[in-house]
Amino acid sequence: MKAFTFAAVAIAALTAPVAIDGAAHAQSWTGKASFYSHGSRTASGARYDPGAMTAAHKTLPFGSRLRVTNLANQRSVLVTVNDRGPFVGGRILDLSAGAADVIGMRQSGVAQVRIDRVAGLQDSK
Repeated sequence: MKAFTFAAVAIAALTAPVAIDGAAHAQSWTGKASFYSHGSRTASGARYDPGAMTAAHKTLPFGSRLRVTNLANQRSVLVTVNDRGPFVGGRILDLSAGAADVIGMRQSGVAQVRIDRVAGLQDSK
């Protein structure tokens, strides 16, 4: 019985959330991201700021924090979901223009990215 208990504790420890810069890793997925640089209001009601580190996602709650990594150059940015989209098939995220600049995808317009959802102060909504 002691061996079983030890094994269960060891497995739980190995499968626990992994820390990423002090935030618990909750989900991760890959796909195509694009960016947008126009608009006056976001779906959350906030004024759109092209220089802010924000993103649009179809279903994640507003306030969700994401680490977005451009797989072509491994540059990443932390963004907060405050809008809905993208509305183009085959894309999983729209970044603000500022966030797209940080990961070096403004010129290409679309990039293959990894998205890691991280827990944080803003992710409690």
